[in-house]
Amino acid sequence: VQLQASGGGLVQAGGSLRLSCAASRRTFGSIAMGWFRQAPGKEREFVAAINWSRTYYADSVKGRFTISRDIAKNTVYLQMNSLKPEDTADYYCAGTPQVPGTDPGGYDYWGQGTQVTVSS
Repeated sequence: VQLQASGGGLVQAGGSLRLSCAASRRTFGSIAMGWFRQAPGKEREFVAAINWSRTYYADSVKGRFTISRDIAKNTVYLQMNSLKPEDTADYYCAGTPQVPGTDPGGYDYWGQGTQVTVSS
């Protein structure tokens, strides 16, 4: 499965962005999807995941970010609202045939990063 992330950009604090991740094949619907982020000098960290209709969020984004998927379009989204400067990072989408977790090592498929910069 190839993943293509997009939608990053520069936004002021309090603003919103929507990231998209398009998958290359129709079996996308059987794969759990997640979003991770990595800030300069920091480890990659879990942001959100979706396993069919169930969603999971990091505490730092709960209530501000929403993950969703459109099976017909083979695409998963990350709606990010009330953005903060600490949300600045490269964001990566990832896929796994297993139950999604918070460990990046549990994901088999990765897209390239899309950069999100939140100015104060």
